[in-house]
Amino acid sequence: MANTDLIYAVVGAALFLGSMLPKLLTQKILSVPIIVVGVGMLIGWLMPVESRLVDVIENPEFAERIAELTVIVALYGVGLALDRPLSFRGWTTTWRLLAVGMPLAILGVAFLGWWALGLTPAVAVLFGAILAPTDPVLARDVQVDGPRFGSATGDEPDEARFALTSEAGLNDALAFPFVFLAIYLADRGGPGQWIWSWLAWDLVGKVVIGAVAGWLLGRLVGMALYRLHIGNDQLVGYAEPAGAVATLLMAYGLGDLVGGWGFLSVFCAALGMRSSERGNDKHARFHEFVEHVENLLTLLVLLLIGTSFLADAVPRLEWSHVGVAAVVLLVIRPLAAGISLIGDKRLMRGERWVVSAFGVRGVGSLYYLCFAMGYFSKEDGWALWPAVSLVIVSSIVLHGTTATPAMNALERYRQRVRPRPVAP
Repeated sequence: MANTDLIYAVVGAALFLGSMLPKLLTQKILSVPIIVVGVGMLIGWLMPVESRLVDVIENPEFAERIAELTVIVALYGVGLALDRPLSFRGWTTTWRLLAVGMPLAILGVAFLGWWALGLTPAVAVLFGAILAPTDPVLARDVQVDGPRFGSATGDEPDEARFALTSEAGLNDALAFPFVFLAIYLADRGGPGQWIWSWLAWDLVGKVVIGAVAGWLLGRLVGMALYRLHIGNDQLVGYAEPAGAVATLLMAYGLGDLVGGWGFLSVFCAALGMRSSERGNDKHARFHEFVEHVENLLTLLVLLLIGTSFLADAVPRLEWSHVGVAAVVLLVIRPLAAGISLIGDKRLMRGERWVVSAFGVRGVGSLYYLCFAMGYFSKEDGWALWPAVSLVIVSSIVLHGTTATPAMNALERYRQRVRPRPVAP
């Protein structure tokens, strides 16, 4: 029987440490996720098998639920943080990353899994889909800080941060059609029997339904808060920040109930909320509260990742997994994103390099792997977990240690290449 008292004590101590680290490690090379994952690894090393927190392949339900909740909270926070209104022209870089970069990355990772790891075609496609999302949870150091009070123009001061933030908000949901593509390949035989229904429904229909449902809900909630009055006061003046969590849960549930992708509904609900009255300072309060909830959930997920990585993945690691992880992070993501950004006029050359390099992998990948275990065998899960977990942990370390220096270097680059104003 698991020693639950020990688990409570260790998790509580880790969360207490993690609650203080963000302030202590501001502008430091060592990031909070690195330390918490390290604590998780220590737990995995010290605890006996019967006391492990979770086994993501044998018993994936708990990890799936905690990762799912973390992602939807993060998606809502990301949507609230964006000041720029949703538009085709203003989000050109984002559309490039999603329409070109993401499919290229999925194809590259799937081929790598088939060629280097010997995966079946269905499992290889699943491998590509699992590692497709740019994580909205762990990429905070390269994303926009949050909504700015009085920002009614929708201007974003940092195009690179905006591109990484908006990409993370959308591609976590857009990985779902490709996960189901892998499921159909495994369960339904040749694609000639179902490929058109997948294209029409999973890739297009559910995306449109999820986006519209979330946007309308967020817009309606925002209109109610900012346009309805009690006496002389706006209704929003009575709204507690916890109402933001209620909205994101409603959006996720509604998106799934009407047949759309729930992740997309959550992100679009936040965009709809912002569009109702863009410059109100309540957005910042809502975002701050959502961020606190996200921090707590993220610490729990990182503990699970660290524990299961050392206890379950490391004993199964082979050199092929190490090579695959390196190629995914250092070649496939930068190359796929770089190709998608060729000719992009909104980004300077240095900004394109940063956007291409910082495709952080994390909690979204854990969720999709655990979700897929409801459709694939445990043997397939064990074939994927060593490589997937190594990519996640490597991304946490690599991107966590380089994010602050890279963004500082990018700012120096901008100051150097921007034309100086001419004195009158």
